Amino acid sequence: QVQLVESGGGLVQPGGSLRLSCAASGSGIYSINVMGWYRQAPGKQRELVATMSSGGRSNYFDSMKGRFTISRDNAKNTVYLQMNSLKHEDTAVYYCNADLIIGRFGTLRDYWGQGTQVTVSS
Repeated sequence: QVQLVESGGGLVQPGGSLRLSCAASGSGIYSINVMGWYRQAPGKQRELVATMSSGGRSNYFDSMKGRFTISRDNAKNTVYLQMNSLKHEDTAVYYCNADLIIGRFGTLRDYWGQGTQVTVSS
């Protein structure tokens, strides 16, 4: 079974930083295309934070450009999110997402982690 495990969330003061990690695991994984991060705040819909392709191409939601940085270690099937200058409005559950193929002839599927809580409060 494919698993995406997030870590690194927690409580931080405004202006602080956190680094999130997400590792994809599963013996049947043939390849991973895009990995990224989404978030969902209470009472709001889930929204894109940032994504990165296997080739290193990244994209960010406009409000997060300049503060958040996505990176990826393909050898470890891991994606990271460095979050700086955190604001109260960044408080949300952050979910790891990956588009991957199970088996050599499998189809591209979308997988989600369980999420990690990020709380920005003074």
